[in-house]
Amino acid sequence: MSLSAVVFDLDGTLVDTLPDLHAAVGALLAEAGHEAPAAAEVRTMIGDGARRLVERALAWAEASVDDAGLDAAYRRFLEIYGAAPCRASRLYPHVEETLQALAARGVRLGVCTNKPQAPTEAILNTLGVDGLFGAVIGGDAVPRRKPDPAHLQAVLDRLSATPKAAVMVGDSRNDLAPARALGVPCILVDYGYTAVPAAELGADRVIGDFAGLEAALAGLRVPD
Repeated sequence: MSLSAVVFDLDGTLVDTLPDLHAAVGALLAEAGHEAPAAAEVRTMIGDGARRLVERALAWAEASVDDAGLDAAYRRFLEIYGAAPCRASRLYPHVEETLQALAARGVRLGVCTNKPQAPTEAILNTLGVDGLFGAVIGGDAVPRRKPDPAHLQAVLDRLSATPKAAVMVGDSRNDLAPARALGVPCILVDYGYTAVPAAELGADRVIGDFAGLEAALAGLRVPD
């Protein structure tokens, strides 16, 4: 079966969101009297959703909080980040033109991200690529998020695509795991946010530049 859909992770794959996440984490910790971590530290905290990011940031600051305190910190983070989710975030090089080329070929595009729905939609809209996606599902819009395969399946369902006719593109184990569970080939970028280098995760292809995506896809599928 030929390629009909490509589903993308957001942070570290399509968009470099680190600058705005770093700013929001710094502001959150500053309100509690803590110093802000360096951007390189925040980079290691990204990938499992906003709540996990907040939990890791508080642990970095050695802030002792109970579940209620974490809930409150998470809500405050969403307020801070939601006010400016795309002030400095940018599409990675060659992302926009590659997405446009795929869409022009009739390939349906989706986003499967652990980032909450509202900032995800705001970022895509601000960067002018929201209209290219037929399905965008954030981590708080489904009962189970990545690496649970139900999250990826929800995106495929909305795109009316089968796993056999789709490819997942991401940057970490959280993208590879649901793809493997559903039998979806997975391409990883090597510039994203992952504790384990993409080359060591066992994806079907690893690319160092988004411009190489179409060639990588051609190696997996033979489009009509």
